Amino acid sequence: MPDNRPLRIIHCFRSPIGGIFRHVRDLAEAHARAGHEVGILCDSTTGGAHEDALFDEIRPHLALGLVRLPIHRSVGLGDLTAFWRSYKEIRSLKPDVLHGHGAKGGAVARIIGSVLRANRYRVARLYSPHGGSLHYDRGTLTGRAVFSMERLQERATDQIVFVCDFERRTYEAKVGRPRVSSALVYNGIDDGEFSRVHARAGAVDFLYIGMLRDLKGPDLFIDAFARTERAVGRPLSAMMIGDGPQKQEYEQMMLERGLGRRIGMLPAMRTRDAFSFANTVVVPSRGESMPYIVLEALAAEKPLIASAVGGIPEVLGAASPALARPCDAASLAEIMTRSINEPAWLRAAMPEPQGFRARFCASTMAASMLGLYERLADRPEERVRPVAPFREIARS
Repeated sequence: MPDNRPLRIIHCFRSPIGGIFRHVRDLAEAHARAGHEVGILCDSTTGGAHEDALFDEIRPHLALGLVRLPIHRSVGLGDLTAFWRSYKEIRSLKPDVLHGHGAKGGAVARIIGSVLRANRYRVARLYSPHGGSLHYDRGTLTGRAVFSMERLQERATDQIVFVCDFERRTYEAKVGRPRVSSALVYNGIDDGEFSRVHARAGAVDFLYIGMLRDLKGPDLFIDAFARTERAVGRPLSAMMIGDGPQKQEYEQMMLERGLGRRIGMLPAMRTRDAFSFANTVVVPSRGESMPYIVLEALAAEKPLIASAVGGIPEVLGAASPALARPCDAASLAEIMTRSINEPAWLRAAMPEPQGFRARFCASTMAASMLGLYERLADRPEERVRPVAPFREIARS
């Protein structure tokens, strides 16, 4: 900044679960270590003991503190209270940068940032969709309403930051070409995570780790596991690790198929701890942007099978034999079966480690994002641009 003082950065998002939370924690820690002041504003009604422990870890890096208040998933009258409380908290912290993540976080950052700007307070307003609202179908009434709101909020946006090219293309197809400056900054993994996690004694064959909701495909995982058992002609083993609103549905699905004893379930835990439970990680999602679980598994040198959705083909390669057809349990099962019958095949199909690390390391992600923050904070006259060209950042 002109006076060399540290940037005051606040990240706004709704649910402190999953990839967005991981993304924000990594940015917050990296930028705090670089001497900047960082804060977080998010929902207080989601998350559990695992997330509380993660907050405790990041808290020493939050010079601007942690603000948690009720921010509901659906749009409702409660949003008015949430926005008012958020406005008072953010105004008191005098940020230079407001970075909204996901639909609700993006709305909080951009609307409140615009109110501050109307009161002649200089603040940069950034938005990262992280998939979020982009998962809606443009052909539905809800989808059209959501995308219209996305378009409208561009007027309150200084920079849209996509985490993968798929997300950028989806935004252009459903919302339209951004009318403000946009950039691509890939998600990144901390240098300390680029080391193999060995399977423990008695490890299961396959691991699902993530939110227990249909979007992430736990039901596809269970179906594919049953098909794989039939294909190889013997019992196999699996583990599902995570929490979510449909947990009981999946437990019932396993019981009905007689899989209760061969698929275990554990609550959410650190991904590297979870990786030790299994030989192969399966990501059966119906929809993604750039999922951290894929990056984390590859950094831990775990063989990975995934649906070809979102930015996953950008990581594994579009022609990777480890990619299954989206929403297709039979396709997943074919790859899972081959991984059992040819144990060395799947590991050989994984990306080359050096190239993967150069492209998806957290230091590159944090430096690229900080460059955007500093540019927007230093040069407010450039914050809003009419149909600025797309910029790609952090490609190797």
